[in-house]
Amino acid sequence: MRKGLLLTTASVALASSLTACGGSSSSSSDSGSDAKPKIGVILPDSKSSARWETADRKYLSEAFKAAGVEYDIQNAQGDKQEFQTIADQMITSGVNVLVIVNLDSGTGKAVLDKAKAQGVATIDYDRLTLGGSAQYYVSFDNTAVGKLQGEGLSKCLSDMKAKKPIIATLNGSPTDNNATLFAEGYNGVLDPKYKSGDYVKGPDQSVPDWDNAQAGTIFEQMLTSERQIGGVLAANDGLGNAAIAVLRKQNRNGEVPVTGQDATVQGLQNILAGDQCMTVYKAVKKEADATAKLAISLAKGEKGETNATVEDPEGKRKVPSVLETPVAIYQDNVKDVVDDGFVTKEELCTGEYAALCTKAGIK
Repeated sequence: MRKGLLLTTASVALASSLTACGGSSSSSSDSGSDAKPKIGVILPDSKSSARWETADRKYLSEAFKAAGVEYDIQNAQGDKQEFQTIADQMITSGVNVLVIVNLDSGTGKAVLDKAKAQGVATIDYDRLTLGGSAQYYVSFDNTAVGKLQGEGLSKCLSDMKAKKPIIATLNGSPTDNNATLFAEGYNGVLDPKYKSGDYVKGPDQSVPDWDNAQAGTIFEQMLTSERQIGGVLAANDGLGNAAIAVLRKQNRNGEVPVTGQDATVQGLQNILAGDQCMTVYKAVKKEADATAKLAISLAKGEKGETNATVEDPEGKRKVPSVLETPVAIYQDNVKDVVDDGFVTKEELCTGEYAALCTKAGIK
């Protein structure tokens, strides 16, 4: 497994306070001010997580509209060739800033290098492209995300008074460096418990492309090979729901704690129903707003302010970054995600979940 990113805190501004007046870090190839600001954004898919279309597109669009800048947001829908085609079209159309969420580092690097050669400023959004050339990176502290997942699973197992539970792990895509960082975080919590004998390490497998259907098949195979699985570390809500669907077939949902990430409507509903232990809420609006402010500054030929430096171990370079802080969500604080406006009561509290929402204090 590749080494994860090394985080160095910089002595500069808060994560969300990007300004146009001289930041802590910049690149000599920042976009010039002579061209009309135009920003291109390439999202990865809508299959691995609902967030890309329901949250990221929405918040980025709102921020660009509010600033009055021209923008183009497209989704590659998991197709690497389409990803490159969209990038070519955006560069040809005159974007002076390109923001990407890579499908893998190889494809991402090719796109970033081409943009750089054309004088287009670049930002890695949410996922760092290893060996790439993005001038900036905006994301969450992804090792911290994984740590919250490991701690969450431990908390739920403790609450259930589980005795030496066998833990199954559904890791994210092996081509996504974030998945590597999540694993570093939760393995850092779980490995000592395996070593001490408190937990038993069970099946551990990565899910290609974060594909939820494949996750279901993989987990069925895990459960066939190890009947007594007592906990599931699932790297996001989609993978978690795939495991929960299999557990439901065996009437074991609710008795085997399952983790998640992204605070999706489905994930939160599973938590309210007692089928999912926890999720990790990443305030996508903060991430999107920080990215939009940075992109707008670069498009105007100005500099952006950062709050951290992330090391790319493959490119052997330090990338000026803005990192936001993730939050663990359990049944007793699902309300916080609604209060924050990330999901609405109307979409969360439908049908059988209405009474559960009331019980959870969601009004």
